[in-house]
Order: sequence, then structure tokens, then C-alpha cells
Amino acid sequence: MMNLPKDAILLLSVVNTKLRDYYKSLDDLCEDMNAEKKDIIHKLEGIGYEYDGIKNQFV
Repeated sequence: MMNLPKDAILLLSVVNTKLRDYYKSLDDLCEDMNAEKKDIIHKLEGIGYEYDGIKNQFV
């Protein structure tokens, strides 16, 4: 995950902020940041969060 925190809690904060402020979808974020979507999803599922495409946030 290029330029994204390895710590899950920090990752959650950064990803949700970027989704809110800059990207229309998790796919857009991953493409722009050259990040693996499955890695982000897996890491955040590990702390009890899942991606909600309607809200465009991990909840």
C-alpha cells in the first residue's frame, strides 16, 4: 500500500478522509494511489470495518 499507513486504525482514518474529500469510490482511490483494494479491505475487516459503497466509507 503505497503512501498508506500500515497501522489499521491510522489506515481507517486516512482512507475514510481521502474517500470523503477526494475520491468517489474505493476503486478510484486504489487506482490513483496504486494500492491493492483487497489489502485495504482485508486490513480493515480485521478491525471490524467494511466498505459501504453507498456511503463511500468504511463503517
